[in-house]
Amino acid sequence: MRLKTFAVVAALSITPAVAGCGYNTIPTQQEAARAQWAEVQNQYQRRADLVPNLVATVQGSAAQERTVLREVTEARARATSVQVDADTVTNPEQFRQFQAAQNQLSGALGRLMLIVERYPDLRSNQNFLTLQSQLEGTENRIAIARRDYNESVRQYNTTLRTFPQLIWANLQGAEPMELFNATPGAEVAPQVNFDMTSPSAGAPAQPAPAQPAPTPAPAQ
Repeated sequence: MRLKTFAVVAALSITPAVAGCGYNTIPTQQEAARAQWAEVQNQYQRRADLVPNLVATVQGSAAQERTVLREVTEARARATSVQVDADTVTNPEQFRQFQAAQNQLSGALGRLMLIVERYPDLRSNQNFLTLQSQLEGTENRIAIARRDYNESVRQYNTTLRTFPQLIWANLQGAEPMELFNATPGAEVAPQVNFDMTSPSAGAPAQPAPAQPAPTPAPAQ
């Protein structure tokens, strides 16, 4: 009876000490970061689900934009073919592939939205306007989900490097998680030229070739 009592008292004494030294902090923050990662995946999937209807609607009014439509379709296929799971966040190469594929789809969708200005019928198409609104809302959700994920990962990664939690991190085999980075070139506004009559539209202007100096007339 005394032995059982001693075991209970010892367990009750150790539990606050273990909690206080951060043993439980690591798995708690790890699960929080994984939950945010799942939300990121959910929002990216939501965007991928919008793409087929969006492409079909644009194609109905702007079939001649075959190149852009093909880019969007191919980018969506690449983005949805990258296999990810809860372990992706600790695998730098898999995470890089996922982010790169999503960035390509973001760029393709951006180009698709830019061509809408050329087609008044498309801009007045209620179905397209609804899809456009849904896409804009989804892009906002993606941005928020990525921000919240990055914040959770920042806290978790900091914990892994902080004493005394780093001792438990080594014992538990906890690994740091990857962060989302800004899309390369996102800080640069796109250059758009709607003049489709010139094959060199959008190309930077070239300076005029220098004219040779006139030959002076011979003296009389």
